[in-house]
Amino acid sequence: MSFLAALALLAAQDQDAPAPDRSQDMAWQSQQMLALAKLNGADGWHSTPEGLRWRRVKGDGTGKHPTVADTVTLHYAGTFIDGEKFDSSYDRGEPATFPLGRLIKGWQVAVPLMGVGDVFEIAIPANLGYGFTGKGPIPGGATLLFKIELIDIPAAG
Repeated sequence: MSFLAALALLAAQDQDAPAPDRSQDMAWQSQQMLALAKLNGADGWHSTPEGLRWRRVKGDGTGKHPTVADTVTLHYAGTFIDGEKFDSSYDRGEPATFPLGRLIKGWQVAVPLMGVGDVFEIAIPANLGYGFTGKGPIPGGATLLFKIELIDIPAAG
């Protein structure tokens, strides 16, 4: 199962059902950007210089923090802004272990902000996710929402 989970978020992801082409759908693209703007500064949300939005929903940030060079073990659930779930380690019943440097840029920015034991909600703009062409079931330009629980940094001492 870990191998399947890894495939879901690796930048080289390949899925059977391609996402619809939303590259010319300006109303849809505007909704994606508006979803991010609504999170800016509201209800404990923070922004990174790259444009990622995040908030800590559990933990205090004092646990060990990973670097992009680390492998991490975590639970996660990913949805689109309309609430449609596209992936979840929780649904599979086991956490996933990934080399952080091989995941989408949004995770490479967000996960090092977390300490082991923290749970974050993050909102990833398309430029930090799967871009404006998309990948597999992720349409180009999609804002991605994740709940991430950092469980372990296996190689860290």
